[in-house]
Amino acid sequence: MPDGSAPDWPRVEQQLADDYFRRPSPARVWNYWLGGKDNYEPDQTVGDAVAEIYPGIRTMATQSRQFLIRSVRYLTEEVGIRQFLDLGGGLPDPLGNNTHTVAQSVAPDAKVVYVDNDPVVLAHQRALMISSPQGASAFVDMDYRDTDAVIAHASRTLDFSRPISVMFMGVFGYLPPYTELRSIVDRTVAAVPSGSYLTFWDGTDTSDAIRESHRLQAEMGHPYTLRAVEEIEQVFTGLELVEPGVVQLSEWRRPANDIATEVSQQVDAYGGVARKP
Repeated sequence: MPDGSAPDWPRVEQQLADDYFRRPSPARVWNYWLGGKDNYEPDQTVGDAVAEIYPGIRTMATQSRQFLIRSVRYLTEEVGIRQFLDLGGGLPDPLGNNTHTVAQSVAPDAKVVYVDNDPVVLAHQRALMISSPQGASAFVDMDYRDTDAVIAHASRTLDFSRPISVMFMGVFGYLPPYTELRSIVDRTVAAVPSGSYLTFWDGTDTSDAIRESHRLQAEMGHPYTLRAVEEIEQVFTGLELVEPGVVQLSEWRRPANDIATEVSQQVDAYGGVARKP
């Protein structure tokens, strides 16, 4: 269970500065694309403008969640991972498919630590993302760039002498320098033991439509940096990639009975899962 009682998240929202709700939030815009209700007019304005230019953004949002479900289930069911560190976890999924719910549906004793520094995100997480009695879901109010402090707080819930799945799920577009991205990932992976895993995805510069939509996002005060596929691949340097490697999210261990057409599943986002030797 989370530390302390679940807060009243509407009260948390009332305590924030007025301008918090007058500017778009990455977590709330993504929630809007997923069909959630935890968003406001500035988020919807950006979300609609991007979707008009790039209708595939909603498919990307859905497929990113499916990638989370498949990767967490794979690690829990086939590998035996029981600990997850989800950095930049965002708002709870509208359908309830969060890291801890997926993991604990396979292994009720699984433990998950979510890291975010958006106060409304954390309030929603604490109120809604409740662990199974056998496991744990904990929440760290911190910037994931502060690796040492994140690890120190996460270690109150996770055992860093045992394998952990480190997760960065589409969060680095808001952190432009690629060198900083690599530094954060490398430092975090260095803190977990052999047999741990890295799950990573990000938006990619792989179509004219997504490039145009992200130009618009920047003009609207909501910039997002796209990565080259090669940059996504380089994130896994020194690790052992799980088949099928770094691929479009919709193609990562897609079930054989998935009847969706190939065209409808095309997304400008690549990722993968890899083991730390």
